[in-house]
Amino acid sequence: METLQDAIKLREEGKPEQAKEMLLTLHGQTPDDPDLNYQLAWVHDMLGLEGAAVPYYEKAISSGLAGADRRGALLGLGSTYRTLGRYGKSKEVLELAKKEYPEAREFNVFYAMTLYNLGSYQHAMELLLTELAETSHDEGIMSYRRAISFYADKLDQVWE
Repeated sequence: METLQDAIKLREEGKPEQAKEMLLTLHGQTPDDPDLNYQLAWVHDMLGLEGAAVPYYEKAISSGLAGADRRGALLGLGSTYRTLGRYGKSKEVLELAKKEYPEAREFNVFYAMTLYNLGSYQHAMELLLTELAETSHDEGIMSYRRAISFYADKLDQVWE
């Protein structure tokens, strides 16, 4: 009998189409399983089927997905909404994710992309520059960390 773990292994081995077929069969038996819905969303995203991934992400989250998988699903859903041009929904999901996982810096990066799409260029750049300054281990960035952090929220300011 095929299991969720078998499907995950196929996805990890770079066989998303086979994983999708297995997951869809399993989904017919347990359509409300949050882990199964998350894996279906993930594999649809891998296959470039972002629109088809959305309902699986939504179901996984609303069905009680928890822990690292919930974190991944919120990022996946927020990012997928953005790629579909649903910027308001993307912003909503990523703001929720930032509240639930304030330590998860990846949300700021994806949130900045959404802000860019919404025309909030200043805030988007501020978030990205802050993340860059606070997380980069590049020697050149590290040597200018203080300046990058200082200017992150002052991009339109002109000094004389």
